[in-house]
Amino acid sequence: MGTHVGALIKPTNIKSMVFQCAKRMVWIVLAAAFLLSGCQTYQEKTSETKGLWSGGHVDAAASDFSRKAEKASGGKDALVYRLEQAMALRAAGKISESQTAFQQADDLINRFDEKAKTSVSREAGALLSNQANLPYTGRDYDKVLVSTYKALNFLQLGQPEMARPELFRAYQRQQDAVDNNRKRIDRDQKEMESAAAEKSGEYQSIQKAQSDPLVSGEMKKRYAALDQLKAYADYANPFPVYLDGLYFLSLSTGGSDLERARKSFERVKGMSGANKYIDADLALAEKTANGSPMPPRTFVIFETGSAPHRDQFRIDIPLFIVGANRVPYVGVALPTLEFNPNYIAPLTVSSVAGSESTVPLANMDSVIGQAFRNELPGIVTKTLMSTTIKATAAYFVNQVAEEQGGAVAGLVSMLATAATQAAVNISDTRTWTTLPKEYQFCSFPTPADGKLRISAPNTQQAEVAVDPKSINLILVRSVSPLSPLVVTAIRLK
Repeated sequence: MGTHVGALIKPTNIKSMVFQCAKRMVWIVLAAAFLLSGCQTYQEKTSETKGLWSGGHVDAAASDFSRKAEKASGGKDALVYRLEQAMALRAAGKISESQTAFQQADDLINRFDEKAKTSVSREAGALLSNQANLPYTGRDYDKVLVSTYKALNFLQLGQPEMARPELFRAYQRQQDAVDNNRKRIDRDQKEMESAAAEKSGEYQSIQKAQSDPLVSGEMKKRYAALDQLKAYADYANPFPVYLDGLYFLSLSTGGSDLERARKSFERVKGMSGANKYIDADLALAEKTANGSPMPPRTFVIFETGSAPHRDQFRIDIPLFIVGANRVPYVGVALPTLEFNPNYIAPLTVSSVAGSESTVPLANMDSVIGQAFRNELPGIVTKTLMSTTIKATAAYFVNQVAEEQGGAVAGLVSMLATAATQAAVNISDTRTWTTLPKEYQFCSFPTPADGKLRISAPNTQQAEVAVDPKSINLILVRSVSPLSPLVVTAIRLK
């Protein structure tokens, strides 16, 4: 699992890092200018591209994300840009290019999973700068959805047999997410218990900062919205599970596939709740598993809006270190999760047989919010630890400068270390933002004439033709109310 932060934040290691910082005063002063110009958050780096995306200029956003992905190749942000590129290309209807980008992203994920996620030098460097300087290795829900979208792309490319292993992989990654979360919680708990047992000054400073009424009050206010989100059990996402059921029902090769489809629909019902569509799909899977022929049916999956993005807020924290008057900057940047309210729903699908409206299947606000909430305690602790180490290092640097160069040198050092801390005290705001906000769905018997009309609340409409004698899947994507509907019809069987 790689090197744990707990192995890096023992008092002896901290003292060593602080001593090295003090000896390298000149390096820190010179680094300040670089850090001031180089430490932008991910949201700042992508703001223009996200403006294109939310404004409905999907093709332009796809081109811009592609350019950024190529530029970031081999760097710490390589994976997150590949994910953005892959999804933007998919929304632009460039499925082959999207699949290439998804494969590149998956290769990076597998590489990170096969080796230690971070090295000692990188963890130490992050404690002296910020967590955004570590490689983005992908969150569990990223990994699940990479496999899911690779499966969807294969279906759109007319390669349904290639989708099968990707759905197996998506299922396995959902199971792994539960175990990964448990291990992370256990690791963080052991690290804090170890630090508490050693009664390090840094640990005591963190405890005092977290118990400060102003700090705790601000954090409670900033994170209150997370408590309002619906939580899916066991780190699950109903969308990949529904696609799994749909695939193994429609393209079954035998009884085991049909039983898998039945179980998947059953799981979706347990996660998302009962509605007439999942009830009908589950009943159909049960009948088919008992030998009844699969009748012509059409499934609609609607992806709408954009997923939450991470931003940051700054807060002054009380650092309890000797000589705090020598350390003028004690601000800390923590991440927030910002939700995107601009989306359309539901869709209405009309035919000669009548009309159906899509209903919620999976909410990415909840999926991402749950992951964020689970990560947050560790993020806060590591951020406070990093701030404490940097403030302590700044104190010693400023002290050495004043002792060796007098008051002027001390003032210059204070300004430089303050600028350095202001530059590096940013939050890690990297996250996959081109995912949809919500997945909706409906299903119904395929109309005899194969003609469907899809209507959105913002008056957009699309005519779709499906095979009246087949099982069909219609995929609809709406990035924002300003963007056109992207509609794809796939004949499954």
